[in-house]
Amino acid sequence: MSVVFKRVLLKLSGEALAAGQGFGVDVRRVHEIAGEIAEVSALGVQLAIVVGGGNFFRGVAEQARDMDRVSADHMGMLATMINALALQDALEKRDVFTRVMSAIEMNQVAEPFIRRRAIRHLEKDRVVIFGAGTGNPYFSTDTAASLRAMEIKADVILKATKVDGIYDADPFLVKDATMFEQITYMDIIKRGLKVMDTTAISLCKDNNLPMIIFNLNRPGNIRRVITGEKVGSLVSA
Repeated sequence: MSVVFKRVLLKLSGEALAAGQGFGVDVRRVHEIAGEIAEVSALGVQLAIVVGGGNFFRGVAEQARDMDRVSADHMGMLATMINALALQDALEKRDVFTRVMSAIEMNQVAEPFIRRRAIRHLEKDRVVIFGAGTGNPYFSTDTAASLRAMEIKADVILKATKVDGIYDADPFLVKDATMFEQITYMDIIKRGLKVMDTTAISLCKDNNLPMIIFNLNRPGNIRRVITGEKVGSLVSA
């Protein structure tokens, strides 16, 4: 099976690992996702992953309302590390060599993020999971995904969501919302579409990095995107 992308950055939300529970990690769902990642890795794709932490803590959420934003964001970074370690464990149970790299130092738990080392892991066909966002407050894990994709020279960002692509309105609230098969970064910003935050979108736009938004809840979609099937919404310049 031929692939159209050689090096890919996959963005997973924390909620994807919670599988509708709203909080924590659903072990069964993590193993399902790990199975799909293992399948793609076996095709010879170099795969890096940025994982969110919204299933534990989100710096801009209601639960952080009375907190200092910097403290709240640091808690969010730690939440992403819990998810990264859960995903690493599930992948290694499938004999996929995996490395977790953290943007904040925690040497007993993960390697520090060093760009050249990350690229070397990918060249050796290890799956690399980037935790702790960018390591800075006020930046989302979406922005971390755009930044890491640029740093490792990824061919594309795959953003896994719970909907089929980018719509002109929330498909859960608007029954006849229209999905875009293809859209530009400028259109997303102009229309105020909640795909990624504006910083992440601008980074991709300025560096001509394409992005595909697709539904993670349809089994096999990661493989379909990487083998070139028309899945989800393509965002490009």
